Amino acid sequence: MITEQLSSILQIIFADIILSGDNALIIGMAASGLPPNLRKKAIFMGMALAAFFRIFFAAIASILLNIPGILFFGGLLLFFVCWRFYKELKDKMSETKEDSSNQKTYKGSPAKQLFNALVTITIADVSMSIDNVVAVAAIAREDTHLLIFGLVLAIMFMAFFATIIMNILTRFRWLSWLGLIFLVYLSTKMVIDGLPEIFELFVTL
Repeated sequence: MITEQLSSILQIIFADIILSGDNALIIGMAASGLPPNLRKKAIFMGMALAAFFRIFFAAIASILLNIPGILFFGGLLLFFVCWRFYKELKDKMSETKEDSSNQKTYKGSPAKQLFNALVTITIADVSMSIDNVVAVAAIAREDTHLLIFGLVLAIMFMAFFATIIMNILTRFRWLSWLGLIFLVYLSTKMVIDGLPEIFELFVTL
């Protein structure tokens, strides 16, 4: 019994490190594109949104596990986030080429920039929170204590990783493209993993 619980705890820690890193990457990428005075606010608000969605989806985890194709639709949402990031990175490149000085410029009012970043973070949080909660719930099965442990741990990991990723991406902007490639890979994997359930759903109709 103790060995089984220990094994589940280790699996949850591993899943949280991998999946919380994805969430942190999104928050870090979104925050790195903002003016310096808005970055900490974006990370804090992004973390609050991520925590909310994790708690919400954890509360309905048993329902989520029974929704056919939940990963497929989560992957589609994440593709939309990838498209938003692609547009943002492309715009940043255009601005850099047009700006002959070393002074960095930011389009739009601070409130609008923050709002756009939070929209991207929210959509990604919905998609990735589904992925994380489904993974942790599958490991925890019906053990509520393990599910709560996984939830708290995921939020702690996100807080730690998001700040580090933001600092790296603001210094080395080209790394954002690597982050985007990884997110496209993750979106594709979620869609592919969810396809069998979609096919099964159509067959039974």
